[in-house]
Amino acid sequence: MRHIKIIFFLAAILIFSPGLVNSQTISGGIKGGLTMSNLYIDEDDIDDENARFGINVGFFSQIMYFDTFGIQPELLYTSKGTEGVYGGFIDQKVKFNLNYIDLPLLAIFRPVELIDFYVGPYLGFLLSSNVEFTGTIEGESEIDRDNFNTFDYGITAGIGFNLGNLRAGLRYNIGLQKLADSDLANLLLGDSKNGYGQLYIAFILSEQ
Repeated sequence: MRHIKIIFFLAAILIFSPGLVNSQTISGGIKGGLTMSNLYIDEDDIDDENARFGINVGFFSQIMYFDTFGIQPELLYTSKGTEGVYGGFIDQKVKFNLNYIDLPLLAIFRPVELIDFYVGPYLGFLLSSNVEFTGTIEGESEIDRDNFNTFDYGITAGIGFNLGNLRAGLRYNIGLQKLADSDLANLLLGDSKNGYGQLYIAFILSEQ
Protein backbone atom coordinates (compact mmCIF):
# COMPACT_ATOMS: atom_id res chain seq x y z
CA MET A 1 0.00 0.00 0.00
CA ARG A 2 2.85 2.38 0.88
CA HIS A 3 4.36 1.88 -2.57
CA ILE A 4 1.05 2.67 -4.28
CA LYS A 5 0.80 5.96 -2.36
CA ILE A 6 4.36 6.89 -3.33
CA ILE A 7 3.60 6.24 -7.00
CA PHE A 8 0.52 8.48 -6.89
CA PHE A 9 2.42 11.20 -5.02
CA LEU A 10 5.24 11.27 -7.57
CA ALA A 11 2.74 11.26 -10.43
CA ALA A 12 0.91 14.21 -8.89
CA ILE A 13 4.18 16.16 -8.84
CA LEU A 14 4.63 15.44 -12.55
CA ILE A 15 1.06 16.44 -13.38
CA PHE A 16 1.12 19.76 -11.58
CA SER A 17 4.70 20.82 -12.27
CA PRO A 18 4.25 24.00 -14.41
CA GLY A 19 7.60 23.66 -16.18
CA LEU A 20 6.75 20.19 -17.46
CA VAL A 21 3.08 20.72 -18.20
CA ASN A 22 3.50 23.97 -20.12
CA SER A 23 6.03 22.45 -22.50
CA GLN A 24 4.02 19.37 -23.41
CA THR A 25 0.71 18.27 -24.94
CA ILE A 26 -2.29 18.03 -22.62
CA SER A 27 -5.61 16.56 -23.74
CA GLY A 28 -8.75 15.34 -22.04
CA GLY A 29 -12.12 13.83 -22.73
CA ILE A 30 -14.69 11.20 -21.90
CA LYS A 31 -14.59 7.43 -22.21
CA GLY A 32 -16.84 4.45 -21.72
CA GLY A 33 -17.33 0.83 -22.58
CA LEU A 34 -17.91 -2.74 -21.42
CA THR A 35 -16.52 -4.37 -18.28
CA MET A 36 -16.26 -8.15 -17.87
CA SER A 37 -15.61 -8.94 -14.21
CA ASN A 38 -14.85 -12.09 -12.26
CA LEU A 39 -13.94 -12.44 -8.57
CA TYR A 40 -12.35 -15.89 -8.92
CA ILE A 41 -13.96 -17.34 -5.82
CA ASP A 42 -11.79 -20.07 -4.29
CA GLU A 43 -14.32 -22.00 -2.21
CA ASP A 44 -14.89 -25.78 -2.00
CA ASP A 45 -18.66 -25.47 -2.49
CA ILE A 46 -18.42 -23.45 -5.74
CA ASP A 47 -19.61 -25.66 -8.63
CA ASP A 48 -19.52 -23.00 -11.35
CA GLU A 49 -18.62 -19.34 -11.77
CA ASN A 50 -19.49 -16.87 -14.50
CA ALA A 51 -18.38 -13.33 -15.27
CA ARG A 52 -20.57 -10.32 -14.70
CA PHE A 53 -20.92 -7.89 -17.61
CA GLY A 54 -21.17 -4.23 -16.70
CA ILE A 55 -20.02 -0.80 -17.75
CA ASN A 56 -17.16 1.63 -17.26
CA VAL A 57 -17.65 5.33 -17.93
CA GLY A 58 -15.91 8.54 -16.91
CA PHE A 59 -13.26 11.14 -17.65
CA PHE A 60 -9.57 11.10 -18.46
CA SER A 61 -6.70 13.46 -19.15
CA GLN A 62 -3.51 12.69 -21.03
CA ILE A 63 -0.23 14.49 -20.48
CA MET A 64 2.53 13.68 -22.96
CA TYR A 65 5.94 14.79 -21.70
CA PHE A 66 7.65 13.39 -24.80
CA ASP A 67 6.40 12.00 -28.10
CA THR A 68 6.82 8.49 -26.71
CA PHE A 69 5.95 8.87 -23.00
CA GLY A 70 3.26 10.40 -20.83
CA ILE A 71 0.74 9.72 -18.07
CA GLN A 72 -3.03 9.33 -18.05
CA PRO A 73 -5.07 9.87 -14.87
CA GLU A 74 -8.73 8.80 -15.02
CA LEU A 75 -11.91 8.90 -12.94
CA LEU A 76 -14.29 6.04 -13.79
CA TYR A 77 -17.53 4.53 -12.59
CA THR A 78 -17.03 0.76 -12.89
CA SER A 79 -19.45 -2.09 -12.22
CA LYS A 80 -17.80 -5.32 -11.08
CA GLY A 81 -18.82 -8.66 -9.60
CA THR A 82 -19.46 -12.27 -10.54
CA GLU A 83 -22.07 -15.05 -10.47
CA GLY A 84 -21.34 -18.16 -8.42
CA VAL A 85 -23.24 -21.45 -8.21
CA TYR A 86 -22.86 -23.04 -4.78
CA GLY A 87 -23.53 -26.74 -4.12
CA GLY A 88 -23.45 -28.95 -1.05
CA PHE A 89 -26.07 -28.60 1.68
CA ILE A 90 -28.17 -26.25 -0.49
CA ASP A 91 -28.06 -25.38 -4.18
CA GLN A 92 -27.79 -21.68 -4.67
CA LYS A 93 -26.89 -19.19 -7.40
CA VAL A 94 -25.53 -15.91 -6.08
CA LYS A 95 -24.90 -12.77 -8.15
CA PHE A 96 -22.50 -10.25 -6.66
CA ASN A 97 -23.00 -6.71 -7.99
CA LEU A 98 -20.33 -4.28 -6.80
CA ASN A 99 -20.11 -0.69 -8.03
CA TYR A 100 -16.94 1.37 -7.72
CA ILE A 101 -15.34 4.69 -8.44
CA ASP A 102 -11.91 3.84 -9.86
CA LEU A 103 -8.91 6.17 -10.14
CA PRO A 104 -6.32 4.67 -12.50
CA LEU A 105 -3.01 6.47 -12.97
CA LEU A 106 -1.30 5.02 -16.02
CA ALA A 107 2.08 5.46 -17.67
CA ILE A 108 1.78 5.74 -21.47
CA PHE A 109 4.37 4.25 -23.82
CA ARG A 110 3.87 5.24 -27.46
CA PRO A 111 6.29 3.45 -29.81
CA VAL A 112 4.38 4.72 -32.86
CA GLU A 113 1.69 7.39 -33.23
CA LEU A 114 -1.10 4.85 -33.71
CA ILE A 115 -0.52 2.67 -30.62
CA ASP A 116 -0.29 3.28 -26.86
CA PHE A 117 0.68 0.79 -24.17
CA TYR A 118 -0.56 1.47 -20.63
CA VAL A 119 0.52 0.24 -17.22
CA GLY A 120 0.04 1.58 -13.71
CA PRO A 121 -1.84 1.36 -10.41
CA TYR A 122 -5.49 1.99 -9.74
CA LEU A 123 -7.39 2.89 -6.59
CA GLY A 124 -11.04 1.91 -6.14
CA PHE A 125 -13.78 3.05 -3.76
CA LEU A 126 -16.84 0.84 -3.29
CA LEU A 127 -20.04 2.84 -3.78
CA SER A 128 -22.67 0.13 -3.32
CA SER A 129 -23.19 -3.61 -3.10
CA ASN A 130 -26.12 -5.75 -4.17
CA VAL A 131 -26.36 -9.55 -3.94
CA GLU A 132 -29.10 -11.58 -5.67
CA PHE A 133 -29.96 -15.13 -4.54
CA THR A 134 -31.63 -17.75 -6.76
CA GLY A 135 -32.36 -21.35 -5.70
CA THR A 136 -33.24 -22.59 -2.23
CA ILE A 137 -33.14 -18.98 -1.05
CA GLU A 138 -34.80 -16.43 -3.31
CA GLY A 139 -34.43 -12.70 -3.12
CA GLU A 140 -32.22 -9.68 -3.33
CA SER A 141 -30.19 -8.27 -0.47
CA GLU A 142 -28.31 -5.08 0.18
CA ILE A 143 -25.39 -6.76 1.93
CA ASP A 144 -24.00 -3.66 3.55
CA ARG A 145 -20.77 -2.06 2.35
CA ASP A 146 -19.42 -2.77 5.83
CA ASN A 147 -19.20 -6.44 4.81
CA PHE A 148 -16.64 -5.53 2.14
CA ASN A 149 -13.37 -3.68 2.06
CA THR A 150 -14.57 -0.36 0.69
CA PHE A 151 -11.07 0.47 -0.55
CA ASP A 152 -9.59 -1.49 -3.46
CA TYR A 153 -6.29 -1.19 -5.30
CA GLY A 154 -4.43 -3.06 -8.01
CA ILE A 155 -2.51 -2.97 -11.27
CA THR A 156 -3.81 -2.07 -14.75
CA ALA A 157 -2.23 -2.89 -18.12
CA GLY A 158 -3.56 -2.53 -21.65
CA ILE A 159 -3.25 -1.29 -25.19
CA GLY A 160 -4.95 1.61 -26.98
CA PHE A 161 -5.32 2.77 -30.57
CA ASN A 162 -5.22 6.43 -31.60
CA LEU A 163 -7.58 7.45 -34.40
CA GLY A 164 -7.43 11.22 -34.23
CA ASN A 165 -9.88 12.47 -31.60
CA LEU A 166 -11.28 8.95 -31.30
CA ARG A 167 -9.47 6.38 -29.15
CA ALA A 168 -10.24 2.73 -28.49
CA GLY A 169 -8.58 0.03 -26.47
CA LEU A 170 -8.67 -2.83 -24.04
CA ARG A 171 -7.10 -3.43 -20.65
CA TYR A 172 -7.03 -5.85 -17.74
CA ASN A 173 -7.11 -4.95 -14.06
CA ILE A 174 -5.78 -7.20 -11.29
CA GLY A 175 -7.01 -6.39 -7.78
CA LEU A 176 -4.64 -6.83 -4.85
CA GLN A 177 -7.13 -6.23 -2.03
CA LYS A 178 -9.20 -9.02 -0.48
CA LEU A 179 -12.88 -8.06 -0.85
CA ALA A 180 -14.51 -9.75 2.16
CA ASP A 181 -14.42 -7.83 5.44
CA SER A 182 -16.90 -9.80 7.58
CA ASP A 183 -17.71 -13.41 8.43
CA LEU A 184 -20.75 -13.31 6.13
CA ALA A 185 -18.82 -12.00 3.13
CA ASN A 186 -15.90 -14.33 3.85
CA LEU A 187 -18.28 -17.32 3.84
CA LEU A 188 -19.35 -16.45 0.28
CA LEU A 189 -16.16 -14.97 -1.14
CA GLY A 190 -13.21 -16.38 0.79
CA ASP A 191 -10.01 -14.63 -0.29
CA SER A 192 -11.47 -13.36 -3.59
CA LYS A 193 -10.10 -10.22 -5.23
CA ASN A 194 -11.35 -8.19 -8.18
CA GLY A 195 -10.23 -9.16 -11.66
CA TYR A 196 -11.80 -7.49 -14.70
CA GLY A 197 -11.23 -6.71 -18.34
CA GLN A 198 -12.44 -3.58 -20.10
CA LEU A 199 -13.18 -2.56 -23.68
CA TYR A 200 -13.60 1.17 -24.21
CA ILE A 201 -14.00 4.02 -26.65
CA ALA A 202 -12.71 7.50 -25.77
CA PHE A 203 -13.30 10.91 -27.28
CA ILE A 204 -10.81 13.80 -27.03
CA LEU A 205 -12.78 16.97 -26.18
CA SER A 206 -9.91 19.39 -25.59
CA GLU A 207 -6.22 19.58 -26.43
CA GLN A 208 -3.47 22.13 -25.94
